[in-house]
Amino acid sequence: MKDKLEGLPARPGVYLFKDEKGEVLYVGKAASLRNRVRSYFRSSRGLGRRIQRMAERVADLEYIVTDSPVEALILESNLIKQHRPRYNVRFRDDKQYPYLKVTVNEDFPRVLVVRRMKKDGARYFGPYTNSGAMHQTVDAARRLFPYRSCRSLEGKSRPCLNYHIRRCLAPCQGYPTREEYREMINRLCRFLEGRYEEVLKELEREMERAAQNMEFERAAELRDRIQAVKKVVEKQKIVSRSMEDYDLVACARDEEDTCVQVFFVRDGKLMGREHHFLPGTEDLPTSGVLTAFVKQYYENSGLIPRRVLVPETLEEQEDIEVWLARRRSGPVQIHEPKRGDKRRLLQMAKENARLLLAERQAARNREANRWERAARQLKEGLELTGPPRRIECYDISNLQGRHAVGSMVVFEEGMPKKEDYRRFRIRRAGGPDDYGMMREVLYRRFSHGLRERAENQEKKGEGPSPAGRDRFSRFPDLVLVDGGKGQLGAALEVLQQLGLVHIRAAALAKEHEHLYVEGKPGPVVLPKGSDALNLVRRIRDEAHRFAVTYHRNLREKGAVASVLDDIPGVGEKRKQVILQHFGSLRKIQQATVEELAGLPGMNHRVAEAVKEHLRVF
Repeated sequence: MKDKLEGLPARPGVYLFKDEKGEVLYVGKAASLRNRVRSYFRSSRGLGRRIQRMAERVADLEYIVTDSPVEALILESNLIKQHRPRYNVRFRDDKQYPYLKVTVNEDFPRVLVVRRMKKDGARYFGPYTNSGAMHQTVDAARRLFPYRSCRSLEGKSRPCLNYHIRRCLAPCQGYPTREEYREMINRLCRFLEGRYEEVLKELEREMERAAQNMEFERAAELRDRIQAVKKVVEKQKIVSRSMEDYDLVACARDEEDTCVQVFFVRDGKLMGREHHFLPGTEDLPTSGVLTAFVKQYYENSGLIPRRVLVPETLEEQEDIEVWLARRRSGPVQIHEPKRGDKRRLLQMAKENARLLLAERQAARNREANRWERAARQLKEGLELTGPPRRIECYDISNLQGRHAVGSMVVFEEGMPKKEDYRRFRIRRAGGPDDYGMMREVLYRRFSHGLRERAENQEKKGEGPSPAGRDRFSRFPDLVLVDGGKGQLGAALEVLQQLGLVHIRAAALAKEHEHLYVEGKPGPVVLPKGSDALNLVRRIRDEAHRFAVTYHRNLREKGAVASVLDDIPGVGEKRKQVILQHFGSLRKIQQATVEELAGLPGMNHRVAEAVKEHLRVF
């Protein structure tokens, strides 16, 4: 490390701190790698506790030199998404928000709900943190702009029902020209951008032309669309008479989290808002939190406005403006308003963020109180030595023994710990045997944990294990299995075989929600509506959901594979490529011939054969 620190160049670039196992701890950018990176190791004074802890774990350093700070910013963003380092500020759920995708790369575009943006020539709007609001937008757009929803325009002898109820223009029958349909899609995109006034003016002009040409039915249809757009516009709050487009970004903070609130202003109207919670920001200044948020948020945003208003100057503000201008293909200004309506609106956004933080804290307190009551009731009802702070629940899912899988879900102090969830593909041969399958899953889980404990004991003193490498060695206070006395017997047999008799086990039967525990001939009946019963049911249901989802995925992949086996030209390699890319039969059916032909090893002839074969399914 000393040699690397001495040899750092005074040039812009990106640096990656790694621990002794090679895990990336932190990714950062710098205008001068030499000055920035060495500042972490000169003195702990001025560094927050979180960064101090990170610096203590750094065992290796990598860096990449770039030609400019802007290129370093872009590379930093990509590396954070790739490695998801523990000590970087990032969205916890940044891959789950939906987008609206308008397939402008097709002759007759569609509107799709997708989870990821791709560089495929389509236009993306979002991400939408409120899926309900997104679906309302889709419903309004579908009524106003009757775009096609079918996957293919080929092989249709007559228009479908959507045409007759005025939800589609029937491009499959050649009714609108490509130019007419494209004009409607352009109008739809402006609607999704929030440019309602432009859409209204265009519709009004078109209605007047239709009336002058005595196309009264067409004029009436346009009149109805105009009224529908006006209803949408009426819901928007006017915040500026200047008809500007801009975003406002403000935040509120407490001891644990930061809540960032974003207001969207289009044509001078507040058309929407969304919020994000950022954990692990306690040691960062507000300017640093906002900087990290703006970089990640607009990296994933389908629409970048001309102006972004913030409550204080960002770090690297000029570099971020240049980067955003490249993404927008036009100038972008980040501005801190000092007075007036925009400053007051920023204060309103901050107050909204503060209220959301207060609600979150109140919900945490309620959940903590509920957990304390549930733990106390479980301790008394199951005669445990202490409150079960870590509970692991197991479930089996199979269809007559085929595609058999097991699930393990983990709850700590009443909350799911999803990074510790595990799935097991049952290895044993033979028909359905729930008890045998449960024994296999539990044996694999705890024998793995014992091996990890032994390895950690051997390596004691060599430093902490990297995050995620020792999760099996953390044993639960209570093992919960879905089922009755038979499943409980299987669990107890494994725990005794492995010498883990100190771990308590219980089975939750579905029919009466009774718990069975070792040493009691009859069931333990928790009071209906009690916090303890609600907790174990919630954990059991989560284990069931996790197992069924995995089982369904395996079943679907098996079904898709068998369908692809019958297609001429699709061998084992092409089948694997198609399955890995699309994952389900429905997504393959939705794919275009061009998308299939673009996969590695595919060509246009085989892609057409796949589409033709899947028409019958």
